[in-house]
Amino acid sequence: MKKFKRKGVAITASLAMAGMAATAQAAESVNVAFFLEWATPNQIAKVDKTYDEAMGVDINWTNFLTGVQMTEAMLAGDIDIAYSQGLAPFVTAVQQGAPLKMVGIAVVYEANDCFVRNDLGITSANASELEGQTVAVPLNTMADFSFRKQMAALDVDISTMTIVDQVPADGAVSLSDGSVAMACIFGGASASVAGEVGTPIMSSKEKSDAGIGSFDVISVTESFASENPDLIRSFLEVTDEANAAWTGSDAQIRKVAADAGMDLQTTLDQMADFSFPTADEQKRDYFGKDGIAAAAAESLGLVFKKSGSWNVDEKIKRVITDEFLD
Repeated sequence: MKKFKRKGVAITASLAMAGMAATAQAAESVNVAFFLEWATPNQIAKVDKTYDEAMGVDINWTNFLTGVQMTEAMLAGDIDIAYSQGLAPFVTAVQQGAPLKMVGIAVVYEANDCFVRNDLGITSANASELEGQTVAVPLNTMADFSFRKQMAALDVDISTMTIVDQVPADGAVSLSDGSVAMACIFGGASASVAGEVGTPIMSSKEKSDAGIGSFDVISVTESFASENPDLIRSFLEVTDEANAAWTGSDAQIRKVAADAGMDLQTTLDQMADFSFPTADEQKRDYFGKDGIAAAAAESLGLVFKKSGSWNVDEKIKRVITDEFLD
């Protein structure tokens, strides 16, 4: 079992190098981060190299285990665009001074589940019995955000818990072997493994009633945004077109499942809870000072309204912008 470890030190150290990190060479290649076990329509454009054709460059896709790892790779200059980075790791990075921008909404989905071992007999009705237990959580991710929201809704004191920082696949294994009482998971295959021995502490309805939801973002480095705005616009346009072309046909499901590293049924089950807002919906609902993105970022502790040299609108636009969706 991995020991409790915070990623902030690694991110902070990387900030010192961020200004010197090389940006993508637009004429040659763009490096994009993504998740396995995370089925999205744009994977068809990824597999078919529609991105490469539309952007006029080679697109190099690299999979990561968490959004925190995506941030670290961006700060090191290894990644230009992160597709479906969790809001929580994005906000954490920005809070620490990382030069990142949110330029789009990748996917909206039900908050990640926290699975409790079935043999413990703990449900939402007696959730306080989790106090004093050991739980696996991938820290600073949307699963972490969901964990804290769910525990608050259930009036569970997380300060009494031993929290171990584990990526979903490791957390599912720890739940299976009894090392932890609960594991908070994202990713279809990892959730399937956790579901063999555990049950979500809150049902879909309970999470919805408590107002606990999630969305992932498309983020870029500030340097890449300033030097390659047209590449970002093309990336977002291809993504929007892939979402619009999604019908859920057998051929589409098979292609996405293969690229995501999941079986067909797991892919279908996962995507049943996903929605992909259009570019127009993103601009209307998510961006701007009164949009969902700014409100959600503030709920995670990103403060826009403290005194400074520029106004709230400009502070928000600096890190949450829809300018590339036009």
